Amino acid sequence: MRLDVVTIFPEYLEPLNVSLVGKARARGQLNVHVHDLRSWTYDRHNTVDDTPYGGGPGMVMKTGPWGDALDSVLADGYETGSREPALIVPTPSGRPFTQELAVRLSERPWLIFTPARYEGIDRRVVDEYATRMPVYEVSIGDYVLAGGEAAVLVVTEAVARLLPGVLGNAESHRDDSFAPGAMASLLEGPVYTKPPVWRDRQIPEVLLSGHHGKIARWRRDEALRRTTANRPDLIERCDPKAFDKKDREMLSVLGWEPDPAGEPYGRFWRRAGGVEE
Repeated sequence: MRLDVVTIFPEYLEPLNVSLVGKARARGQLNVHVHDLRSWTYDRHNTVDDTPYGGGPGMVMKTGPWGDALDSVLADGYETGSREPALIVPTPSGRPFTQELAVRLSERPWLIFTPARYEGIDRRVVDEYATRMPVYEVSIGDYVLAGGEAAVLVVTEAVARLLPGVLGNAESHRDDSFAPGAMASLLEGPVYTKPPVWRDRQIPEVLLSGHHGKIARWRRDEALRRTTANRPDLIERCDPKAFDKKDREMLSVLGWEPDPAGEPYGRFWRRAGGVEE
């Protein structure tokens, strides 16, 4: 996979040299290029922003530097054999970045990131390149950062760990929170390691039982319990058919029941009486 990042703060992307992403780069699984947007400015102040049309506070990033930068990145990528680029635009007004989207992006051969600053990039830049490649405007949460570089790091790490051979164990992400399949709408439960007793706190007895079926059931129940506590909205939206009989029994204990009346609104479960505290 090839990754290009265009930014006015290249040093912000130094974490791409460490941990799993850094190792993937060293092994040649990730071909990462970080570009300084100011290299495509032509005035003595290296100006990348200007006042917004229509007035208002803040500044807007200019079309000229971004257009020239992206044209150059695309030309270099095509010349070196990269194909099928996709543009990733981190923005609070984008679609939520999810594990499902991370999986989709991990299947693409070339991602180009445009982390903005100030009030964002002149919209015409996104509209222009949307005629040349798929564009994903993504948000990593319901908050606003000073710039998009942190979002680039988040998306890159989420995508890179899904590439074949990046994780030491190919099954490591199977039970992740939000992983496609059985965990698609659930949070992963608690995990434990040696020693079995620490400061008088013992790990759950079932984990020492060696009974794989009981352990799997316990982990599933804990995932349901944690999702209920931290992200009840995920339970509300999950189709009842996604849960087996044991899941439904546990959900009942946790205070949930199917809500047929909510289906037209994208809600499938509702709180019932007797919610476990």
